[in-house]
Amino acid sequence: MINWENDLNINEVREIRTRTTVYFGCGAIQKINDIAKIYAERGINKVVVMSGRNAYKSTGAWGFVEKALKDNKIEYINYDKVTPNPTTDAIDEATALARDFGAKAVITIGGGSPTDAGKSVAILLKYPNETGSSLYEFKFTPTKAVPIVAINLTHGTGSETNRFAVATILEKNYKPAIAYDCIYPEFAIDDPDLMIGLSPKQTRYVSIDAVNHVIEAATSTVASPYSVTLARQVIELVGKYLPKAIQNPADKEARYYLCYAALMGGVCFDNGLLHYTHALEHPLSAMKPDFSHGLGLAILLPAVIKNIYPAKAETLQYILEPIVKDTTDAQKTAEGVYEWLKSVDVPNKLKDEGFSEADVEKLTELAFTTPSLDGLLGIAPTKATKEAVSTIYRESL
Repeated sequence: MINWENDLNINEVREIRTRTTVYFGCGAIQKINDIAKIYAERGINKVVVMSGRNAYKSTGAWGFVEKALKDNKIEYINYDKVTPNPTTDAIDEATALARDFGAKAVITIGGGSPTDAGKSVAILLKYPNETGSSLYEFKFTPTKAVPIVAINLTHGTGSETNRFAVATILEKNYKPAIAYDCIYPEFAIDDPDLMIGLSPKQTRYVSIDAVNHVIEAATSTVASPYSVTLARQVIELVGKYLPKAIQNPADKEARYYLCYAALMGGVCFDNGLLHYTHALEHPLSAMKPDFSHGLGLAILLPAVIKNIYPAKAETLQYILEPIVKDTTDAQKTAEGVYEWLKSVDVPNKLKDEGFSEADVEKLTELAFTTPSLDGLLGIAPTKATKEAVSTIYRESL
């Protein structure tokens, strides 16, 4: 078997260019000093740092960031209240803090939640009369944002390499997604050394998120050869390295390739976009804000595969080959995906997470009424009727 991975040294930091300049590899966090120097030379002397409460410090990332900012005489203020499934209320609070401080750029440290919240703040700093709710209810169309640096601590969302962000409007059970060119991070850091401390559960969920990104991006109505070939590679890498990372969380090589898979997953869905699985998961975590996004995606995936197989059989056969043995029909492919999920210890169904048949009507309604989700459903490879959506939810119970 040819293992092209053996030709690479995971301790050499490479530069990967998408719309974002990504510093990738073990030790890449040290590049924050170069970034800070560039910003200081541009006159960016104040930044807001967006993070959760603990991981930005416990991973060691903060020590490098703080030193780089101080060495380059950049003042900072830290908003450390970002939670999983960030809310527009938190975005407004962080924006007010950053605006009063005079922040000229945003640095995010964390997984998708701090990154998405930071992107939102970056927009609102340029639009003083707008709010998180007006942004996520599409009451204006932003074309500018302050510069963003995304320091990634998980191998899942891909948000560090694309133009997407997500937030929850709690009072409406809405969890819309936005996508604007102005929120591509200018720089990103993907350092597998910062991901060693991810728990086995987090490791599974974030990697499953990456797999969902590429399955949707490869099968949407706007899929391209680029999104399809990226999808195959991402699934191959996750299939190979996720079990290794679960077995040995300190396996740097496994983290390296899972991180690469997630990064390319972000690029993949930046190109091919998303459809059913994400459109249907957002109502789940909007109704239950503590519910893991990656877990919701995992639960929905087999039923989504069954739905889209007739329209995208050959694409699914190609991209799923590394993890599914029999892809000869919709049922066998869906069952094969579920068997793979079970093999990485994610056998869950919606009922296990507190959802029931009584929730299906509301979930279906939210999938069609939440701002932006109609756009995702509109590029699904099969017709996204309410009946189809309800069936996916029911089959996932």
